[in-house]
Amino acid sequence: MRSPKRQRRRLFLREWRQYRNLSQYALADRIGKTQGLISQLENGKVNYTGDLLEALADALRCEAADLIVRNPLDPEAPWSIWDTLKPAERKKTIEFMTNMKKAASG
Repeated sequence: MRSPKRQRRRLFLREWRQYRNLSQYALADRIGKTQGLISQLENGKVNYTGDLLEALADALRCEAADLIVRNPLDPEAPWSIWDTLKPAERKKTIEFMTNMKKAASG
């Protein structure tokens, strides 16, 4: 008996591509693949490999995990806010969050 095919997690590939203002053709060119493959990936028609995910992440200037869990076009997501902060503001944000965690736990 064959085991069922493992379903891959959804990719936020289209969102990252749009976030970086790239066409499918431009992204495909950056990774040495075809526009058709990019289209199939975006539409969940083909699965990705670890190597392909790494190549896409490099081309899109993000982490491979970002392509799986992070929609860069979501304006209310914590990372969208984080990305707009300057280093000093990030430090204050971490301090605030740490204090909130301490207050909540005790």
